[in-house]
Amino acid sequence: MPVFEYTARTATGEETTGSMEASTREEVVQQLRKNRMMVVRVREQRRRKRKGGRVPIRDTVVFTRQFATMVNSGLPLVQALDILAQQTENKTLSEVTKQVVYDVESGNTLADALSKHPNAFSQLYVNMVAAGEAGGILDTIMLRLATFLEKNDAIIRKVKGAMVYPSVIFSVAIIAVLVLLIFVIPTFQSMFASVNLELPLPTRIVIGMSAFLQGFWWAMAGIAIALFFAIRYYYSTDNGKLVIDRALLGFPVLGDLLRKSSVSRFTRTLGTLLASGVSILEGLEITARTSGNRVIHDAVMESRGSIAGGETIAGPLEKSGVFPPMVTSMIAVGEATGGLDEMLSKIADFYDDEVDAAVSTLLSLMEPIMIVFLGVIVGGMIVAMYLPIFDMINAVGA
Repeated sequence: MPVFEYTARTATGEETTGSMEASTREEVVQQLRKNRMMVVRVREQRRRKRKGGRVPIRDTVVFTRQFATMVNSGLPLVQALDILAQQTENKTLSEVTKQVVYDVESGNTLADALSKHPNAFSQLYVNMVAAGEAGGILDTIMLRLATFLEKNDAIIRKVKGAMVYPSVIFSVAIIAVLVLLIFVIPTFQSMFASVNLELPLPTRIVIGMSAFLQGFWWAMAGIAIALFFAIRYYYSTDNGKLVIDRALLGFPVLGDLLRKSSVSRFTRTLGTLLASGVSILEGLEITARTSGNRVIHDAVMESRGSIAGGETIAGPLEKSGVFPPMVTSMIAVGEATGGLDEMLSKIADFYDDEVDAAVSTLLSLMEPIMIVFLGVIVGGMIVAMYLPIFDMINAVGA
């Protein structure tokens, strides 16, 4: 939770300064007014930048499982963290753990100590630990958190794994085309020029592409780099992220995979938070931030507003059109029966299997598509260059 620095005047007119933790600036203003203070200035406190880069998710997953096992076995908190700091192979995570040990020994709660390292521990992680400490069930929460992170990491690796094969094939196709255009085609061009033979249209097109690439490769490279950064900048804007994420969800096969993985992540994250004692409003906000898709984020935040207004979660999710009817129906049943966390976990388990099936489908479709693509592009260029040779053979034979 962010920390805000404030300056205010008391009822006697004395100016006072201080800091306060709150979700928003408005909460700080309201709290000060409740204390009969006149607000002069409120601003968010800048966090000190810490050394070290982002800790890989896989390292955090292993750390959490080991930590959960030790805490559940009755090992004291500080001792468990000390052991992890010594045996963790990732140097950044080891340094972070040592700082957490120092903060805990200084009297901070574990959640407060972890919150100082957002590159290693997400907001979801910190909130679950805080709920476990408040309820006196940290050992149970850590085991639940470890299971959640492992399953979430498995989903992410499956989706990334599905992208590896087409990316490799596409890269090979581009390299093959560049080699042909830069090194092979000019050799054929020189041979055809010495014969003074009229070239077929496909051959002239390929030779023209080769000449253009050799003469203006710098312009093409500049356009490609500029386009990459333009798309990256556009995606960093609110509207751009919404447009691109919506377009990705609309892709055949790939969109289905992304949608199912997003549903699995949403339901498992929210279900784990609710089962750990995190409030529904805070759980929805955390889930929206960790969704990874702006369309999903907007739908969840609209659902959060609905809950704050005394309505249900299922209604806004259904209106968004992002979540399948089965999901919204099961969420509605979970709300009605008071077993929402359990129902969300069941949905997540089902969609884990659906993601497996979607990955298999994507790979089975991408293999023949990429082979045909590679064959048409590379094979087409080779055939285009051999057409004049066939004409030369026919001319000699005649």
